[in-house]
Amino acid sequence: MSLFKKLFGGSAPPEQKAEEYEGYQIIAEPQRDNNGYRIAARIEKNVDGKIFVHRLIRADTINDLSEAETASIAKAKQMIDQQGDGIFR
Repeated sequence: MSLFKKLFGGSAPPEQKAEEYEGYQIIAEPQRDNNGYRIAARIEKNVDGKIFVHRLIRADTINDLSEAETASIAKAKQMIDQQGDGIFR
């Protein structure tokens, strides 16, 4: 392993666990911010072998990573309930 990989973390971040909801896959991806973690998630849906992706990013911030992950999943579910497949337009 090179010196730069040791110093700067050459490995990829751990893969987040996806949660299934109404035929969609939701992956919480809170983003580090100055005030904590910004609510963010990736919403995916497989339609006939084609994967559609929507990235949800909100201005809300939460101090705790675990709470930010939970809130990100909840916001993604809310968006799915409100917009359905329209999120992929």
